[in-house]
Amino acid sequence: MNQEYWNKAKAFHRHECPGLAIGVKVCEAAVEKMGVNPASDEELVCIAENDACGVDAVQALMGCTIGKGNLLYKNNGKQAFTFIKRDTGQAIRFYLKARNNGMERLEYLEYLLNAPVDEIFDYREVQISLPERARLFASAVCEKCGESAAEHRIRVQEGKKVCMDCFVEYSRGW
Repeated sequence: MNQEYWNKAKAFHRHECPGLAIGVKVCEAAVEKMGVNPASDEELVCIAENDACGVDAVQALMGCTIGKGNLLYKNNGKQAFTFIKRDTGQAIRFYLKARNNGMERLEYLEYLLNAPVDEIFDYREVQISLPERARLFASAVCEKCGESAAEHRIRVQEGKKVCMDCFVEYSRGW
């Protein structure tokens, strides 16, 4: 186990849990299998297929964050993480295969932290289009609520600029 990683992830997440251990181990896996370092900008991208505790470890340890634009959330509900190196396009998808087969919570946490990466994750290189680098957008004021929103999220409805919260979707069920 990488104790430095565990301590840094715990400090960020604020408690210990098996989910955080999964995130720590996927970071160790990315370093081991891809030779990556924590991102200072967008040179490393992570696509997280869940919104669970492990994503906090990815943010704390790998420098992939939603705000910086190099942490993308794909709502699949899977314990899967794809890391992409922008300079080479290399992408590896890690999928959790280690299941808690009746272990107590603490026992499972210890198992996750101490088992070899190859025992915890299935992984394979994948072909994936690199996501566009983060862009800055102008803001526009919603003519209904008065709040500003990024221009690319504004809609026109009844001749007025409206934000996504105020926009009333029209659908006939098709």
